[in-house]
Amino acid sequence: MRCLTLAKELKEQGAVIEFICREHEGNLIERIEQQGFTTHVLPISQSTVIEDGLYGSQWLGANQQEDATLCLPILEKIKPDWLIVDHYSLDQTWQSVLAECFSKLMVIDDLANRKHQCDVLLDQTYGRKDSDYAGLVPKCSQLLLGSEYALLRPEFAEWREFSLQRRIKPSFKKLLITMGGVDADNVTGELLDALKACSLPKELEINIVMGATAPHLKNVQQQAKLLPYKTNVLVDVSNMAEIMANADLAIGAAGATTWERCCLGLPTIQIVIAINQRLIAELIDNVGAALCLGIEQLDQLCNYISKVKNKREQLTVCSSKIVDGTGTIQVVRYLE
Repeated sequence: MRCLTLAKELKEQGAVIEFICREHEGNLIERIEQQGFTTHVLPISQSTVIEDGLYGSQWLGANQQEDATLCLPILEKIKPDWLIVDHYSLDQTWQSVLAECFSKLMVIDDLANRKHQCDVLLDQTYGRKDSDYAGLVPKCSQLLLGSEYALLRPEFAEWREFSLQRRIKPSFKKLLITMGGVDADNVTGELLDALKACSLPKELEINIVMGATAPHLKNVQQQAKLLPYKTNVLVDVSNMAEIMANADLAIGAAGATTWERCCLGLPTIQIVIAINQRLIAELIDNVGAALCLGIEQLDQLCNYISKVKNKREQLTVCSSKIVDGTGTIQVVRYLE
């Protein structure tokens, strides 16, 4: 999604954008094409051995050499001025194979755990420092580090003032649950089960946001019907900023939507559902911008909801200082 956000802004500035994607289960290829972008679709490798020793290498669907070989003819034809790479399973091995196919390379990362041969590196992790990438990128690389560069769609900046103003007099009438578009492990379902034990206002309205390809969507829809509160399951929404701005409290994955919630000052319980999310969640928790809850701690959800209700003003003030919604525009300036 962050690449799609960046692509839209670059297109607004006159750039021609094309995507290279792999046909993984739950992919966003159709969504990308619906936004008017050309896609080049790579097949899933038939090899049973794709491990490259990198975090999440199984997510690539091939090893780096095989992936680069498939990308080579595509890039030779396009000859891009900028190649933008966003994948935890790619490093300088892949980049060096394709180095002659593009003018400049930008890497999007948040792990700081592998070497890159890039001109620009973007890491929107809050509190990230230059020293975290010492020895991992060429000394001449431009580092864009920190949440000020968070790639948010323009709508979040547009809804920011409204969202912050309505939190001056906090209420608890709308709860938002968003565990990512796919939510392969059905954390949403576990949350709904945990909510049954909580004492919540009778007039509470719960909005659950999911993607159309989420494998547990139908199960969640059935669970929602059994809750004693008005519960809406919203699929493939196009107005996420508006939904967040009108929510009083959120329970969400500690991933990319962290920055969206911060921009709008939305009091949040962050659920850590992946190893790479823990650092972000703990950093945000430590500065008082959200509460962090592990997936193994859902029996404490009711207690955490009470904590958030008591800390809403602090959470709004602290979180809204982290992201202002202008990150995408700032990044685009470095690519002009």
